[in-house]
Amino acid sequence: MISLRGHCCRNSCTLKNLNSKHFCENPFHQYLSNLKSMDAHSFSLNPINSTLRPIHYLTQPHFDIVPKVASNVFLGIYERFSLHKFYSSPSRSFRRRENKRLESSRKPTLNEAQFQRSVSQLLPRFTPEELCDVITKQDDPLVCLELFNWALQQSRFKHDVNSYHITIKKLGVAKMYEEMDDIVNQVLAISHMGSEALFNSIIYFFTEARKLTRAVNIFKHMKNSRNMDCRPSVRTYNILFTAFLSRGCNTYINHMYMETIRCLFRQMVNDGIEPDIYTLNSMIKGYVLSLHVNDALRVFHQMGVVYNCLPNTFSYDYLIHGLCAQGRTNNAKQLCNEMKTKGFIPSSKSYNSLVNALALSGEIEEAVKYLWEMIEKRRSTEFITYKTVLDEMCRQGRVGEAMKLLKEFQEKDILSGHAYRKLRYVLEDDYGDSVSHTRLR
Repeated sequence: MISLRGHCCRNSCTLKNLNSKHFCENPFHQYLSNLKSMDAHSFSLNPINSTLRPIHYLTQPHFDIVPKVASNVFLGIYERFSLHKFYSSPSRSFRRRENKRLESSRKPTLNEAQFQRSVSQLLPRFTPEELCDVITKQDDPLVCLELFNWALQQSRFKHDVNSYHITIKKLGVAKMYEEMDDIVNQVLAISHMGSEALFNSIIYFFTEARKLTRAVNIFKHMKNSRNMDCRPSVRTYNILFTAFLSRGCNTYINHMYMETIRCLFRQMVNDGIEPDIYTLNSMIKGYVLSLHVNDALRVFHQMGVVYNCLPNTFSYDYLIHGLCAQGRTNNAKQLCNEMKTKGFIPSSKSYNSLVNALALSGEIEEAVKYLWEMIEKRRSTEFITYKTVLDEMCRQGRVGEAMKLLKEFQEKDILSGHAYRKLRYVLEDDYGDSVSHTRLR
């Protein structure tokens, strides 16, 4: 209280001095100078208009800091400045979330004319097959949903598997997942309704919507179904494998999901379902991403022996990349040579991984050999691959060879002008003296 009164007295004296001078100076500057001289405790937030006011200004309404007309203008400027200080602009992620919410809240309107035109194409006693034909030709998913619901209200009509399937596909492609979920609940409510293709489509669209729990529940429903036509097939498992592999963004997450994939694979084999090449490649890819390369090699060597399918180019590419990531360049070269003897050409990812791994392990000659082979096979070479090879050559004291190789890349139009200059500048920054000495010679 003592401090507050002291501030009020000082502010009153200041105001009297201002009045005695008749505001010879700029009134706005006087106002700001008085605001600076006031202590933080002498301000209060007015809950009525949400503006900042000095306490002595509220308790002494007959005193004005500046003339009445100018006071409102200057206070408005100060209030906007103060509020901008306390409330910063929303972040980019917040605006993105708000835009997504707005887009999801905007529900499309039904095209009544198009809906009536589609209804007119149906006979009075139409069949589910005829309804499927009309829905298939319709591009508007909202009209398809309205047709589905309208047909449900017609007497003596019942939807079959095909009408449910085409409607769910239309809604899933349009990403109308909430409406699709309602149709799925209707399917699950009918015990005898369903087919393998229908449930596979449902699982696929749920995985596209990132609803993995819902997709797994549909999978369990398929396994517990008494209808043998609804039981999971190899296609069902492949959809789930793809969904789980696409979730991982680092090794730990891939490791966690790989345990689920391993259990699903074991369950599939125990149920007597023969895995195909896509299934086995998914297992190899999952093991490589989770850094279980030996398990990936085990599956690879079982192909054609335990499982009735042979490796393809994706099988080799996944393994070469995984072996190079662990620095096992000898095994990677063996697989690369075996791959070429079988008529397969390694992918750009395999070549880039192999060249980088060889260069980092000190095998510069092998790295350069595979780099030229990669260029001859017209595989795209990444900038980091050129940089790694040249950098490792310079580290071994072979700066002249590195500059000669870089010049050769430029003369054969392998590198663009921008990439050549960038690589040259990098080498000059890292090995400036050696590069200058090489040029002088």
